[in-house]
Amino acid sequence: MRLTVLTENTAGGKFLAEHGLSYLIERDDEKILFDTGHSDIFLKNGLDLGIDVQNDVKTVVLSHGHWDHGDGLQFLNGKTFIAHPSVFTKRYRKGGGDNIGLCLSKFELEEKFTVIETKTPFYLSEHIIFLGEIPRNNHFESQNTAFVDEQGEDDFIPDDSALAIIQNNELIVVTGCSHSGICNIVKYAQKVSGINKVKAIIGGFHLKKDDLQTKKTVEYLKQIGVDKLYPSHCTELPALAVFYNEFKIHQVKTGQILNF
Repeated sequence: MRLTVLTENTAGGKFLAEHGLSYLIERDDEKILFDTGHSDIFLKNGLDLGIDVQNDVKTVVLSHGHWDHGDGLQFLNGKTFIAHPSVFTKRYRKGGGDNIGLCLSKFELEEKFTVIETKTPFYLSEHIIFLGEIPRNNHFESQNTAFVDEQGEDDFIPDDSALAIIQNNELIVVTGCSHSGICNIVKYAQKVSGINKVKAIIGGFHLKKDDLQTKKTVEYLKQIGVDKLYPSHCTELPALAVFYNEFKIHQVKTGQILNF
């Protein structure tokens, strides 16, 4: 299994960067695009890596319906698009007036793609699972939100999901922002796949501070014995410092290729 970082917050070498996330996942002779960032940078970086996303990739998975993960969809067409039904929600920051959801409507996306909406786990291949809606069972994650929906109600981003990839009877968990909680995600990936050993986790952990949630997250990940951690995107410096001290992580950058 190979994961290529097409878009990330931090630039690597000659590659471009933006506030966003897009990974290309190759497994089972499949090429799956996980998120698109918010511009066409994922396409440009791909071409510099010898990857023609528009022509080589048939399936796009969206982790959740925020602009920095899905507005790059406007630069693609003719693919199968898989996401939770709530990705189409218009959403706002509390006190803000700008829609931070997707720039394309559900109708526009259905014009461009074959859309599959699912709240339940969906097998993209024998070894790649889109997890659907993540149960939020622990007491320290997804307890507060900075967002509201178009009705002005608290928006806990119910569409936030991830991929569970099975490799050599171990799990690799790929997440976009972990609004549902990275520990909740990992636990659900174990339940859905029936595999307990987690080899690696990569993506946004949505941790901002050296606080109780970050400490509880570290405690959980050490308890289950994760081999490799790649927190990125929306994981901010105070939390990254904690992960570095505990796991000796390396910064995720555009153009990086991870082989498992």
